[in-house]
Amino acid sequence: MSDAPGGAVPAAPAKSKMLVIVICSLLAASAVGGAAVFYLAGKQAAAQEEAQLAPAAKRPAIYSKFDPPFVVNFQNKGAMRFLQVSIEVMTRDVATADLLKQHDPKLRNDLLMLLGGQTFETLSSREGKEQLRQEALKAVADVIAAEGGKAENVEQLYFTSFVMQ
Repeated sequence: MSDAPGGAVPAAPAKSKMLVIVICSLLAASAVGGAAVFYLAGKQAAAQEEAQLAPAAKRPAIYSKFDPPFVVNFQNKGAMRFLQVSIEVMTRDVATADLLKQHDPKLRNDLLMLLGGQTFETLSSREGKEQLRQEALKAVADVIAAEGGKAENVEQLYFTSFVMQ
């Protein structure tokens, strides 16, 4: 027989049921919390990886104009020919734009030598003009690199006027 008065069931099993429910609730909450941490950590790592792969936003273009235009002469089948070219260089780096202004005399010298070494036949074709543009871009980038800048910051060179006679 039971020791409890009136034949009541002892309270120990109710307490153990409650203890099992509390423990199961704590385990479930821990599992959900761990899953949330795992999910968010994975999402943050993916976002960091995506940010590293995404290209950096481009800064606005800075155009440096060589003024006055370049004027050179060259021989063409015994006749004197003239070339007048206006040139602008594009960069997105303020320090490179400053170097372009600071070293204008050296840049003009190198570009004049390059322009003066051309032939009328070469410059009469679109391909010849494009080849000259690429060579001029390299000449400018080389000067910037020689003066402590980064050649890759000289992005483009444009002929804004090109007159031959």
